[in-house]
Amino acid sequence: MGFYQNTRKPVGFGGTIMVRLMNVCHSPIATWGFSKLSMRDNLNILDIGCGGGKNIATWLRKSKNSHVTGLDYSEVSVDESSKKNKWAIKRNRCEILRGNVAEMPFSDNTFDCVSAFETIYFWPGLEECFTEVNRVLKHGGIFMVCNGSDGENESDEKWVNIIEGMSVYNEDQLHSALEKAGFYKIKCYINTEKHWLCIFAKKE
Repeated sequence: MGFYQNTRKPVGFGGTIMVRLMNVCHSPIATWGFSKLSMRDNLNILDIGCGGGKNIATWLRKSKNSHVTGLDYSEVSVDESSKKNKWAIKRNRCEILRGNVAEMPFSDNTFDCVSAFETIYFWPGLEECFTEVNRVLKHGGIFMVCNGSDGENESDEKWVNIIEGMSVYNEDQLHSALEKAGFYKIKCYINTEKHWLCIFAKKE
């Protein structure tokens, strides 16, 4: 497996290096995305595709007295996220699980907020996975998607060709998939200079 395939599912030593790089390289995009969110405390939060765990740490810092669950289907990511947030795990403020976004191990109406940073590119069936996110969200809960690509940058094609199973989506495609999955009050922010995209959707 080529090194860049670790962006999809980190494995082995190369995967460990990749998730640590992700913590650094994805940080500006995540910071920009978090700046668009009205933060509240005492929430039950799920971060899907948690990677190296930096966004979990940000949630824990910004949302006081909240509990954050990280979900990833890579053992390497689960291990790295657990190390990154071991203090919160010890205090029962955090849990990191291995699992698949298409069939998550959570009850209906569990979370106040679900986030997905730089990960939906690899989800198997966007509308179906969005429907599964809708299922685990509480009524009135928020789904946050933050991508380093808005689907309008010609250079994205290079990465789609290099990384197996990668798909890039634009605002219209995401809006349509979210509506079909049962979301409403969909709001999209785009950094046109850097081609970043952050979209929020609410469960009825």
